[in-house]
Amino acid sequence: MFAAVQLGWIPPSQARVAAFTAIVATVPLQTLACVLGLLTRDPVAATGMGVLSGTWAVIGLTTLTSPPGAVSAGLGVLLLTAGLALLVPSAAAVGSKLVPAAVMGLASVRFLVTGGYELTNAAGWKAAAGWVGLALAVLAIYAALALELEGGQKRTILPVGRRGAGAAAMGGVDPNPADLAREAGVAHSCEKVGGRPC
Repeated sequence: MFAAVQLGWIPPSQARVAAFTAIVATVPLQTLACVLGLLTRDPVAATGMGVLSGTWAVIGLTTLTSPPGAVSAGLGVLLLTAGLALLVPSAAAVGSKLVPAAVMGLASVRFLVTGGYELTNAAGWKAAAGWVGLALAVLAIYAALALELEGGQKRTILPVGRRGAGAAAMGGVDPNPADLAREAGVAHSCEKVGGRPC
């Protein structure tokens, strides 16, 4: 929706619809994904979805409360910060799933380019933000479809570039219990573990 506004396919007066879409549809779903990522000890999903949900909430609220077509230096700075922050989970995801890493990486680029537009009000930045937004939408739809098909079929239908632990998880490899004992959040007792004192 925001990419369509930036590319002029939707008039600036209709940006309120994009803002409501972000606030009502996107933010709650990404917040839920963030919470589920925290609960399942997936810091990549938790961090990425947390940054995305917070950023889209601010974008939506700023768009709703600003005149149509207005830019905001404050929003530009937030977008640059969010773009840089998304590089962290994107880089971390490269070791396990390439396509989700690419989605977060492209979301980072989208925020950085849009931040450039918000700071400069330059038509070139605006068009670039729209095109990057469209590319992100296509990649995100592919990732969602690939992961949904994989979950439903219990096998890879469309490649997501699983590597390392991500590939092992799809291969049905049981985790090593010794590795689980070192996971964050696992309570340790003072009993002997594996014949060794704590």
